[in-house]
Amino acid sequence: MDIIFLVKIFFGLVVVLFVLLFFLVYVPNKRKEAAEKKAKKQPKKEVRKREEPESLEKLVAVLKNKSSKSEELKEALDKIIKFHGTIPPKNGVRLSPRFNIYGEILMRICRHPNTTKDIIISFDRELEKKNPAYVKEINDFLTKGLNTRGF
Repeated sequence: MDIIFLVKIFFGLVVVLFVLLFFLVYVPNKRKEAAEKKAKKQPKKEVRKREEPESLEKLVAVLKNKSSKSEELKEALDKIIKFHGTIPPKNGVRLSPRFNIYGEILMRICRHPNTTKDIIISFDRELEKKNPAYVKEINDFLTKGLNTRGF
């Protein structure tokens, strides 16, 4: 009877071993499937590509183009503020030589046929906010641009 009892215990342990191996192999697949289902249900986060700055000359070319639409103007001016909005500091009372580029931009947006008051005002405010030393000069160029605008 001892041998029969040992054989029953051996087969019992083999069955338990197979059951445990089955759970070991089968359960992780369930977890993976559950994780995949959960990932599908969640909205995917958009990966933002880092926006690379365009050259200031290309952005000014958009402003020079008389057929540019209002949306293109706004986008170009937003990029100018974002990437090129800081004017080099004044040399004493002298303006930075690069300020003339920004003066030209102000004149161009004031004269452009597809510009709106909102575009002009938002660009003016953002430029003044980034360059408080040039507020007077920015206002002078803005006034000149608005005065040369044909009605």
